[in-house]
Amino acid sequence: MDVTVAERGQITLPKAVRDALGLSKGTLLKVELDGSRIILSKSVDDALSRVRGKFELDRVTPGADNVHPSRDGGSTDGGSTR
Repeated sequence: MDVTVAERGQITLPKAVRDALGLSKGTLLKVELDGSRIILSKSVDDALSRVRGKFELDRVTPGADNVHPSRDGGSTDGGSTR
């Protein structure tokens, strides 16, 4: 695929490329030079920011009893044999 560099150095990535990589407005890309090649890759930080807040985790409250019963109905002390 060929793209043209615009006046301010911008390029438009073809829609097929954007769709295949899940790129949308605001996606961070890492730009690297490899000799005469330009390498664009999705930023790991950006990938993490997209999932941030999508999963609920148990909150741990300092000083509170945060022990949950095991799924098998056994010990509630986290598996300790003390």
